[in-house]
Amino acid sequence: MLTAQENKDLTSVMPGTPMGELFRRYWHPIAAAAELDDRPTKAVRVLGEDLVLYKDKSGTLGLIDRFCPHRRVDLSYGIPEEHGLRCMYHGWMMDETGQCIEQPFEETVHPDGRFKEKVKVAGYPVESYGGLVFAYLGPQPAPLLPHWETFEWEGGWSDIGIVELPCNWLQCMENSMDPVHLEWLHGYWGVRQQQDKAVRLGLAEADSFPTVPRRHQKIGFDVFDYGLIKRRVVEGTTEEDHDWKVGHPVLFPNVLFVGSVVNCTLQYRVPVDDTHTMHITWFFYRAADGAEPPKQEKVPYWYVNLYEPDGTLIPDLVNHQDFVAWITQGPNAEREKEKLGESDRGIILYRKVLKEQAGIVQDGGEPMGVVRDPEVNKRIDLPLERWQALSDVTWMTRYMPLQQGEPPELVSTIEQVLSTWAGEKPWTEAQATLNQ
Repeated sequence: MLTAQENKDLTSVMPGTPMGELFRRYWHPIAAAAELDDRPTKAVRVLGEDLVLYKDKSGTLGLIDRFCPHRRVDLSYGIPEEHGLRCMYHGWMMDETGQCIEQPFEETVHPDGRFKEKVKVAGYPVESYGGLVFAYLGPQPAPLLPHWETFEWEGGWSDIGIVELPCNWLQCMENSMDPVHLEWLHGYWGVRQQQDKAVRLGLAEADSFPTVPRRHQKIGFDVFDYGLIKRRVVEGTTEEDHDWKVGHPVLFPNVLFVGSVVNCTLQYRVPVDDTHTMHITWFFYRAADGAEPPKQEKVPYWYVNLYEPDGTLIPDLVNHQDFVAWITQGPNAEREKEKLGESDRGIILYRKVLKEQAGIVQDGGEPMGVVRDPEVNKRIDLPLERWQALSDVTWMTRYMPLQQGEPPELVSTIEQVLSTWAGEKPWTEAQATLNQ
């Protein structure tokens, strides 16, 4: 059990806090790149800072303080020019570093003045990769943006789901260090929610969906170079199965990697502030060997809806079941009131690692998982458990939504990619193709 102060120290990401300084040592996605094709400016709040992301007419991306240094208007309504973002109020223009480069009236009345050289707002590095725009808000020199293996896979198709959750980021990440919740939240309660919906729609009879809470017999956790690994043995499996032998990686500090031979997701839990989290999911769907997936000029995105028409949280899709658990803990869970047990050993370890790594940063060191070697960063392979339910890849030829709101045209494309697996060999023979 934590004290209220310890809880605050673990959850606050505002500038100058232990977690705020730790998180500023990593790159975080803040938008889908295609969002800036639809509108070249986007208001962004990340790690408690109000910023504006923009793409100017030359294609340069910038992330700077959202408010103009002149009269403090919101630059997300600004005008992207050839090289910079112009304030719509009086025409001052900033470049991607935050430096003011034009002050039209000031330069008219004082042609030789150097006022603009003295005006600079916060500006942060950004990179576009895998259809996402990543930002780094920490000290220089910035580390490399990690090239996780999934971004380097070929022969597939991807899209991006985005939603802001009204809760602290730690609630999301602690879920990822909690194997036993799979048994109850998804395998028992979640199946009941799916059945209740099917009954309401007249598609099923009551009590016709068998719940599948395969009981956990053993759980384990390890630290590796890029985060933590959780392991499990459930009824019908042993320590020789991949769920234990290989394990399931959580990438430090705030990314869950879930995958199979057919598809995978990277779930980024990006702290907006202390009571909101931007949940960005990068989906990848792999085509069978020899099949040509649809060509992608850009990675499409969509905004996830959290709520039913009556205002209650959507409960029947798998990721939404997690959302329900996180959100109903409150904006920032009162951990001083919790009672932890044996199933919480992963959560206890994760909190310990967070504190240790924050201490390293406070002492002037570099935390775990920061990448600086270009050779290593060509492609960072990760441990990946193989779910027994996927022993026959044909099970995955049918699209099953994880998050609400994916547009029909994207679903149709995903189904086209998944259909290439129809009649394919079992996973035990196909697994070798995963990392090619």
